[in-house]
Amino acid sequence: MTQESARPRRRYLPEPGPLATGLLLLVCIAAVVFAYRWLDPTPVKRIVIATGPDQGAYAEFARRYAPLLKAQGVTLVLRATQGSAENLALLRDAASGVEAAFVQGGVDPEAGDEPDPLLVSLGAVAYEPLWLFYRDDSVQRLPDAVLPRALAGLAGWRINTGPAGGGSGPIFRRIAEVEALPATSLHSGDVASVNGVVDFVQGREDALAFVSAADAPFVQYLLHTPGVELYDFIHADAYARRFAFLHALRLPRGLADPAADRPPQDMRVVAATASLVVRNDLHPALKQLLIQTAARIHGQPGWFARAGEFPNMDAPIFPIAPEAERYYRNGAPWLQRYLPFWLANFADRMWIVLLPLIAALWPLSRLLPPLIELRLRSRVYRWYGRLRAIEDAAGRRPADELARELDAIDERVAAIELPLSYADEVYALRSNIAMVRRRIVAGAAAPPR
Repeated sequence: MTQESARPRRRYLPEPGPLATGLLLLVCIAAVVFAYRWLDPTPVKRIVIATGPDQGAYAEFARRYAPLLKAQGVTLVLRATQGSAENLALLRDAASGVEAAFVQGGVDPEAGDEPDPLLVSLGAVAYEPLWLFYRDDSVQRLPDAVLPRALAGLAGWRINTGPAGGGSGPIFRRIAEVEALPATSLHSGDVASVNGVVDFVQGREDALAFVSAADAPFVQYLLHTPGVELYDFIHADAYARRFAFLHALRLPRGLADPAADRPPQDMRVVAATASLVVRNDLHPALKQLLIQTAARIHGQPGWFARAGEFPNMDAPIFPIAPEAERYYRNGAPWLQRYLPFWLANFADRMWIVLLPLIAALWPLSRLLPPLIELRLRSRVYRWYGRLRAIEDAAGRRPADELARELDAIDERVAAIELPLSYADEVYALRSNIAMVRRRIVAGAAAPPR
């Protein structure tokens, strides 16, 4: 019978029960959900960044970041501060909500031998020169009306070194100490505001010292202001040797304004580096997005940097984040060349789980069609056991009783729902039922021996 031909296939491929199938699905779903929650591939699309004063270079950097991040669905919230020292304090305070900040090298009051586990760097993003602007009329009050070559000759001047929470004061005070410039000449003030600059331009300050990128609005304004000159740090190389976070740079003659020949000679400048620092618990995808944005903003050539020089991993003030290391080593993930950022990030973070799942499910997918086929055929095959039992009972049980059982089976089989491609299995079974019925009827009509 057809039953015999079905036995070999059932021997090698056992019928999957609903419990086993459901359990397999639950395991797969649980693995994906666990991986999703553990890897957290879709972060909150908002970053709070501490920038420094509103008119400073950091605020200008952040304003350039904002539209690029917005294009990727991330809102950048700017938090104005007094400068790098306050930025670091906000980063270390989880309650502040600040997740990223621009930080100037050499201003961390908590710097020590052990790295801060709370903060990581995405790399240095720009040179930040220490600008010392002075007034011509202040020079006229000096002996011989000549600007001294060393800073110590400025004793008695009123020099504004920036706000207490900024990074300008700590750096300039270190240099002033090396140059023996009395601390009594230095005072804190609001450099990076309109009022602070106006006080200097109108003569209420003799000099203004602050750290900022060259394209900051106040730097550009003061470089073009009549009666205001830029100090030439003749010992810039010496400062760079003494302090590892400083660099000796050169501002070429006429770079600020070639038509007006400003500056009128090459100027020696000492500079720190600005780094983009984030909290270590910031989502990895947002770190990746920030470093890619930094590359687009800071990778252009400038007054002191060559194209592609920034961002970089040179002299980090905090440990470099693994996401930044991968970017500097390999560039942006290759998936982002073909997919939107968020989809590429989802795939990049989920593949750790999806690949093993695919590897496990691939063999199962090859077994699925025959298992489905067996599942459908089993609706027919399971009646052959009853049919065999009735056939074996012929002659031992009353024929009419066996006939009623066959009628019940035939009625149940006729109600089986199967795709049309399996209709032949139903008709074969009903033919076998009819054949057994004929044998029982013939056996009952035969005369006893």
